[in-house]
Amino acid sequence: MLNESLKTVVADRILPCVQTPAQYVGGEWNAVVKDHRGLRGTLCLAFPDAYSIGMSCHAVQVLYDLMNRREGWACERAFAPMEDMERLLRENGLPLWSLETFTPLACFDVLGFTLQYDLCYSNVLTMLDLGGMPLLAEDRTMDHPLVVAGGPGTANPEPMSRFIDLFVLGDGEQSLPEVCELWVELKSRMRATAGLRMGATAGLPSSASLGNATNTAGQTGSGTQDIEQSGSGTRDIGQASSGVQPEREAILAEMAARLPYVYVPRFYRPEYGADGRATVPRPIRGELPALITPAVVEDLAEFPPPAAPVVPFVECVQDRIAVEIMRGCPGGCRFCQSTTLKRPLRFRSIDSIVQSAVEQYRNTGYNEISLLSLSSSDYPDFDVLVRRLHEIFRPLHVGVSLPSLRINEQLRVVGEVLNTDRHSGLTLAPEAARDDMRRRIGKPITNEDLYAGCRRAFENGFSRVKLYFMCGLPGESESDLEGIIEMAETISQLGKEVRGRLADVTAAVSNFVPKPQTPFQWHAMQRRDYFRWAHDFLFQRKKMRSVRLQCHKIEASLLEGAICRGDRRMGEAIELAWRGGARFDAWSEKIQPELWWRAIAESDIDVEKILHLPYPGDAALPWDHIGIRQGRAYLERACRAADQLAADN
Repeated sequence: MLNESLKTVVADRILPCVQTPAQYVGGEWNAVVKDHRGLRGTLCLAFPDAYSIGMSCHAVQVLYDLMNRREGWACERAFAPMEDMERLLRENGLPLWSLETFTPLACFDVLGFTLQYDLCYSNVLTMLDLGGMPLLAEDRTMDHPLVVAGGPGTANPEPMSRFIDLFVLGDGEQSLPEVCELWVELKSRMRATAGLRMGATAGLPSSASLGNATNTAGQTGSGTQDIEQSGSGTRDIGQASSGVQPEREAILAEMAARLPYVYVPRFYRPEYGADGRATVPRPIRGELPALITPAVVEDLAEFPPPAAPVVPFVECVQDRIAVEIMRGCPGGCRFCQSTTLKRPLRFRSIDSIVQSAVEQYRNTGYNEISLLSLSSSDYPDFDVLVRRLHEIFRPLHVGVSLPSLRINEQLRVVGEVLNTDRHSGLTLAPEAARDDMRRRIGKPITNEDLYAGCRRAFENGFSRVKLYFMCGLPGESESDLEGIIEMAETISQLGKEVRGRLADVTAAVSNFVPKPQTPFQWHAMQRRDYFRWAHDFLFQRKKMRSVRLQCHKIEASLLEGAICRGDRRMGEAIELAWRGGARFDAWSEKIQPELWWRAIAESDIDVEKILHLPYPGDAALPWDHIGIRQGRAYLERACRAADQLAADN
């Protein structure tokens, strides 16, 4: 049911005073609005970044469609408010709301965050606080929503463990509905049991009584709460709360025991070695597993893509039809977390992909189709798929685009079939510029294939190429950095050989972060002095004006590394930074590194040990309780293989 009073106040007093007000009002084409009365449950998908970024996230569209097609459920959306909106909400004592019905976040049954990037974590706290929720999981009662989180951030959930009730590992299509259904079922049973005791709050029903009670639908309803200014509370954030409600804890324990892909941090005790470094957390309840296994959708056909995705009112990062064509990656890049997390490799059929593209075109009117995957050119019969799409969509002036391409023999034909708009350019991710370094990092491609593919693309009308590289890789030498400029300038020269003028080439260089759940997780990250030297070296070597060099901000990369490799103590630093004003830290113009480093220091976190010292190969890591499909042994073998290649060279 639409909250008309809140909507009226927002429309009259707030929206005229903020930039891009359309991002806060909902009502977009294909948005789903349901009356909450009589439903079994309500879910709000909370994306901790701006609307224009969150609406470009494929996972948001998929889960929104999935849950709204589920009988008895309403799924709505909320995004992190920009600073002007946050200030006005606090000044007016208004809560953060969902776009569909203007319902305060604290009034949903389940609040689901997607953790796409470590530097967005401060925005999670903003949304919890503005939504009327206690920041700490242990401060919540039965009247608060279940706060869950999924996405790449679950590779190491410890930094956010104090704020999230329950992490959902792996694919969300099957796991999220199961989590939501079980939460409302157990909550209803708990309340029914409490009602039989005449409303008494003393005593705790056993797990067996929860399992045998009658299933009754229930909903939370904590009501709108006044929102305090961030940092206005009197609680010492270094101290644990003692306000854990036993009924809520009993339900969470039941969920953790019944769902193998669920991680509830309160039931796992962090442990530390003699050197002060965190080791693997251990369960404190006998029925809980030491290793949590991710959910896996074995057959993508069971979950077709959304036929009618929401069409945003405002310009977004990705304004196009998006169709996932495969999940997983056949490569074995040793730096890549997504490759590890998204296995096994699964494909959608050509017919289902084409059907999805046609349905989405009819329901949205977009004029571009993006084929999503980690390595689209590795899709079987890739050229057949793209030609099928062009047969249908070229007469409609709808183009086909891809994310960055894998460099292999198929790259030679991509230029012929890829895009009706050649001005969009070709995007490639060689990661390293030397064949030997690419073998070391598990990316067995050759410069010969790359140059041949670029030549063919130029012959078919492309004039621009973007290349993604990394610096600071394990075993990197000066020749690896020289190779980046050499490769970019060689490709630019190839454009002149084919088209008569130098091709525009962008070399985007990121700073290597040894991510959890990758073969390089045992390696250290380079220090800022090295990255400064490497960036200067690259700019000094660049000679051609047709080559543009972009280097990622060093402090942002170091902070990303510290957070993603952090243990449970990092949560205190995240809260301190947020209370100090950290917001939208993934945005280069908004990040405040000094604020973050001060918060980390005040939390007594030794960045040197987390980030710049390697782990022994047999060390227990702070994220070892989070399972992956291949197991830790696979990561160990891949790491040893890379180290051996480095030693041989």
